[in-house]
Amino acid sequence: MRRPTFLLAALTLLAAGCGTATDSARPAGHWRPRPGVAWQWQLSGRIDTSVDVPVYDIDGFDQPKATVTALHDKGRKVICYLSTGAWEDWRPDAGKFPRSVIGKGNGWKGERWLDIRRTGVLEPLMAARLDMCRDKGFDAVEPDNMDGYKNATGFPLEAADQLRYNRLIARLAHDRGMAVGLKNDLDQIPRLVGDFDFAVNEQCAQYDECDAMKPFITADKAVFHVEYELPTSRFCAESRRLRFSSMLKKYELGTWRRAC
Repeated sequence: MRRPTFLLAALTLLAAGCGTATDSARPAGHWRPRPGVAWQWQLSGRIDTSVDVPVYDIDGFDQPKATVTALHDKGRKVICYLSTGAWEDWRPDAGKFPRSVIGKGNGWKGERWLDIRRTGVLEPLMAARLDMCRDKGFDAVEPDNMDGYKNATGFPLEAADQLRYNRLIARLAHDRGMAVGLKNDLDQIPRLVGDFDFAVNEQCAQYDECDAMKPFITADKAVFHVEYELPTSRFCAESRRLRFSSMLKKYELGTWRRAC
């Protein structure tokens, strides 16, 4: 999830962090991005499809199939951003969530935590969202707000509840032929690295947490990483060493980016 005290947020880290890299070409099954593959993360504004990177991460609701197709035509892989752990009042399906599963605000206007224990309610809603990603042609999913158990949600969530829910989301994505990334949720990485195909992390350098992402690299899986407040001189050298796909972005996650 996005840190409650900061805005949501990633550009390109090529190969050894800032060189050249390619995504996985492993046979069979869904796409599996490998460490160092370059990316662009844009969740606001008109999508600039001209950024010369192999991977884009864009909003699943806001962007039409035509945008995904345009990126595919340029040889890009495309990740579908969704919030799976929080309710957002502006989404077209917001009215389908019963009030009983909507908890406290997560620090962002219009967003509230979900009671992830209620999988009987949430599974069909999330399945429909993932159907949307699949039908638009996305290659992968970035499910956000995946660490509610570590926050004040209004529900007595425990680590086991989060593990169960995160694995459910991973299975739903895989069942639809898409890769899936683990967003933050650092403490559970050792138990979830086998369920997810890549990781997405915000500000691990600022908070001295990047070592927690190593299990993904060891498993030959990409770590898509973004910083907002540190200059590249403060994190790029370490990112290259760790083989992260790192970049500096502004909080609004528009087109601007600074690659390592």
